Amino acid sequence: MGSTIPRARVEDDAPRLEPMLDLEWSRAIELPQAAMTATTPAELRRAWVHRAPEDSVLALFRASAGMGGPIPAPWWLRAVADGRLDSREQGFRVEDRIAQLLGPRPGWEFVPWAADGESGYWEFMPSERGKSGHAIPTTVMNTDRHPGWIDVLPAHTGRTPDPIPVAGLAGLRSRLGVFEAVR
Repeated sequence: MGSTIPRARVEDDAPRLEPMLDLEWSRAIELPQAAMTATTPAELRRAWVHRAPEDSVLALFRASAGMGGPIPAPWWLRAVADGRLDSREQGFRVEDRIAQLLGPRPGWEFVPWAADGESGYWEFMPSERGKSGHAIPTTVMNTDRHPGWIDVLPAHTGRTPDPIPVAGLAGLRSRLGVFEAVR
């Protein structure tokens, strides 16, 4: 009669544990609940991707992104990983300069609850439900789509229009009157 007791494990039989990159990346971009009250992008920078050494952030991003398809990440990280932005600090400066421009202006509000990993965005509240009747306000957001790093989504109702690429902070400043005219 054969034995029903399993044989003892030897080192070669030990289970191999590999990091679960999806879970690790999700935790890397996770913000604490308190960040949802942020009024500027700087107040939102509390996730691991904002604080950890930049080379570690890039390594984990590249490993996670290589697993199959795009992953949620801040715009600046995608730009740094592609070699189009020199550093995370440069991305932070772009965000902070937009905050310095829009924060004091009447009608602009920072929205911290953007898509997972993103840096929030700015909405021009008078363009929503004003005389024009738009359901969605004019929105300023950062992007890695072009080297100006800023897109404006016009106020709209119904189908989402294509974002308007803006040539950096100077381009945003020069066109603010046009963007704010929609009420």
